[in-house]
Amino acid sequence: MAENKFNFSDEDQPVKATPNATEDSKEQIRTDAKGLMASISKFLTEILAFRDDTDRDATVEAIKSDIPFKGATAWILICSIFVASIGLNANSTAVVIGAMLISPLMGPILGVGYSIAVNDIDILKKSLVNLGVMIVLSLLTAFLFFYLFPLSEDTSELLGRTRPDIRDVLIAFFGGLALIIARTKRGTIASVIFGVAIATALMPPLCTAGYGLAIGNFRYFGGAMYLFGINTIFIALATFVVLKILRFPMQKYANSKRRRMVSRMATLLAIVVMIPAVWTFLNVLTETRYESDYKQFLKKDIESNDALWLQRQNLDMDKKTISLYFNGDVDEATEISLQNNLKDYENISDFTLKINTNKLRSTDLILQSYDRAIKELEEKEYVIQGLKDEVQELEQNISNLAKQSKDGSGNIVFISLAKEAKQKYPELDYFSVSKKFESADFTKVDTLTIVGLKWDKNLADSTMTNNESAIKTWLEPIVKTKKIQLLRM
Repeated sequence: MAENKFNFSDEDQPVKATPNATEDSKEQIRTDAKGLMASISKFLTEILAFRDDTDRDATVEAIKSDIPFKGATAWILICSIFVASIGLNANSTAVVIGAMLISPLMGPILGVGYSIAVNDIDILKKSLVNLGVMIVLSLLTAFLFFYLFPLSEDTSELLGRTRPDIRDVLIAFFGGLALIIARTKRGTIASVIFGVAIATALMPPLCTAGYGLAIGNFRYFGGAMYLFGINTIFIALATFVVLKILRFPMQKYANSKRRRMVSRMATLLAIVVMIPAVWTFLNVLTETRYESDYKQFLKKDIESNDALWLQRQNLDMDKKTISLYFNGDVDEATEISLQNNLKDYENISDFTLKINTNKLRSTDLILQSYDRAIKELEEKEYVIQGLKDEVQELEQNISNLAKQSKDGSGNIVFISLAKEAKQKYPELDYFSVSKKFESADFTKVDTLTIVGLKWDKNLADSTMTNNESAIKTWLEPIVKTKKIQLLRM
């Protein structure tokens, strides 16, 4: 076999990657990735950074100027409380929003957050005092309105402020963030401040609390004040966080001992504010989960069951009990099924289910059915009795006719009646009288007198008709009925 030989030039030789070339390629990829990440980071920083756009002096001045509560500010608060109370009473969302826009409640709350962030104890005292005065004045104004106003009733706008949930916490915190960021920006964004005033809704809870006091419902009062507390704490917390991020300068004191004391107090107050904020968040989050699972349980396992008639229900989160009140009786199998189904809901699986039934309701239904059956039976008996009376009346009529058809010696009077008919109508070849019973609706019996007639064949039809009409008129007073049927033989 001949040996094949192939010759390759240098250009035709395959290129082999060297270790140095592979390392250079990887390094280039890493460099490009770092450059891309740096570009993205720079882009995001330029979008989200707001420290360079902060006007610290104007922000501090604006916060301090909004803290005092006197003169025009007090009257604006009173007017806004009245407007909000009227809006809640009239169930008007537009009026309530208008009251939020003119309310000056935000000032002292921002002052609390600012003072804790910069260790300014004097501003903190002033903010807390003014906030307390505002709350008392707001409650008093709302109380007087709802106590004296004659048209006070529970509306959806009022009831919506008595049971806060996790959404209210989030609204207060992020609304507070938006508010203080807008305050710190050069050229304050008024529209943002107005929007936060509407979103956080500080006025309606205070008005609802005053309504609760006016009607003596302390559950309404407690729920509304709880919502107001959530808004206040988380707006102040958001203010504290943003000012710390922006590194607002701490308050300086000439006395080092006083500086340390104020710093410790501010830190302590910050912790005091943080603790209820965290506790409130966790507590409201837990209650929201309870509510969510509870509503699902009612919808899927109670309302979807046509055999269950739920009259009312109650969820006690403190005692971890669910009380259900049913109209009518609930059998044991259904109770066990509901108990087992409750364990399928993670957040309320350890709750105690109390089922209350109205067994008397079942007895009432049985008694009503019995009374209805008795009534129907009485109606049927009434119909039967009516039929019996009809039969007795017919028997009496037949008896009377029998008596009338015989004379004292037992001769049949019908012969006289037939002779009289023959005398009146000589062309009459046959004459008979009989009784017939009939019923059109099968409940009432009618008696019909049948008169059989046979005329002479040579008699004209018109004459027969006239004679039959005359015979009917003649017999009516004798048989004592107008129900006479002439039957031509």
